[in-house]
Amino acid sequence: MDNEKKIPYKIYLEESEMPQSWYNVRADMKNKPAPLLNPGTHQPMTAEELSGVFCDELVQQELDNDTPFIPIPQEIRDFYKMYRPSPLVRAYCLEEKLQTPAKIYYKFEGNNTSGSHKLNSAIAQAYYAKKQGLKGVTTETGAGQWGTALSMACSYLGLDCKVYMVKVSYEQKPFRREVMRTYGASVVPSPSDTTQIGRKILAEHPGTTGSLGCAISEAVEVAVSNPGYRYVLGSVLNQVLLHQSVIGLETKAALDKYGIKPDMIIGCAGGGSNLGGLIAPFMGEKLRGEANYRIIAVEPASCPSFTRGVYAYDFCDTGMVCPLAKMYTLGCDFIPAPNHAGGLRYHGMSPVLSQLYDDGLMEAVSVPQTAVFEAAEQFARVEGILPAPESSHAIRVAIDEALKCKETGEEKTIVFGLTGTGYFDMVAYEKYHDGKMDDYIPTDEELQKYRAKLPKMD
Repeated sequence: MDNEKKIPYKIYLEESEMPQSWYNVRADMKNKPAPLLNPGTHQPMTAEELSGVFCDELVQQELDNDTPFIPIPQEIRDFYKMYRPSPLVRAYCLEEKLQTPAKIYYKFEGNNTSGSHKLNSAIAQAYYAKKQGLKGVTTETGAGQWGTALSMACSYLGLDCKVYMVKVSYEQKPFRREVMRTYGASVVPSPSDTTQIGRKILAEHPGTTGSLGCAISEAVEVAVSNPGYRYVLGSVLNQVLLHQSVIGLETKAALDKYGIKPDMIIGCAGGGSNLGGLIAPFMGEKLRGEANYRIIAVEPASCPSFTRGVYAYDFCDTGMVCPLAKMYTLGCDFIPAPNHAGGLRYHGMSPVLSQLYDDGLMEAVSVPQTAVFEAAEQFARVEGILPAPESSHAIRVAIDEALKCKETGEEKTIVFGLTGTGYFDMVAYEKYHDGKMDDYIPTDEELQKYRAKLPKMD
């Protein structure tokens, strides 16, 4: 116990200990993630085809299944130094409150103005767009963290930024929207009447609250129809998980500094950026047979792509203009209930994580909304950080696992990702406190309706 108390509340790495390269977990995967397919020919997308939508260097990162470490450009590392290394925190107060023998750590990614981990990839993607000589980029955002992060990165580099924000979040989170505008971004509620796809979706689904799939379609349409623009995405893609590996690399370095070996690593899962980044080096060890960890993905019961989706090729967007990705999916036109799972309301899951899950290398659980906010409030009261709804999914399961340790007496070490803060999510907290939050969960019949529309593959 005396040795345990020597571990500080916050473990910081020195600036010199920051990762010099991103880690590409695909290099160690025996079964590589399935390639993106051309929706017309059902053939693997070529670099030339992808470069019409994405920045050239990002296309190379997207397609690279073999290079384990990709150097982080000095300009990006210099930007990272504004808010990285981020702290790994020992949750002593939460452990005490739960009276658990478990040791709980969380990697806190909310210590930057965007309020989340999304800035790790936003600055990388904006950097490559600037390097290519582009005028600007387009994107979608759900809860707003990605749009905020990208607007910050674009402002720093002098790029135009056009954001399509899921309508329900646009209305629930006006302050998040205004942060984006403060950084110079234009923000449009999606679906909108500013694009052909947006108008089509509105005609087919009058009064819809939108989805990430809708917003992606609009952002891609604008990018490909405006010279000097490219589309960038905040999750799902291989390149995004690559950039976010800085989270896991720092986490592992901080744990190694004190000789700590986690038993389980827990992360919230929407499209997969945070989870994929957090688990990357640990999964690498597992794939190479060097160590074994229990890795748990936590998703909302209202949008359960891992736990109730199917592993199949599907469109990444509702408008069906993006490539086909093999992933755990609910169906590209699935529009979740207007709940407060925030950025976890995407119909599919990262192809990398989907392959790892299908190979049995990680677990997945889904949790209802009110239980998530109960955990968020408990965490805020004892650890002093108001967590984002997305992060609170991981908190819920971390608490549940710690309580299991209390029952069994096992002294397990739990690490989870605290992706960001919830200070722009007060409408959600208000509904929870007022007892107006429900736990809507789609029925099997509803999900089957969307599954039936999955693309027919040869």
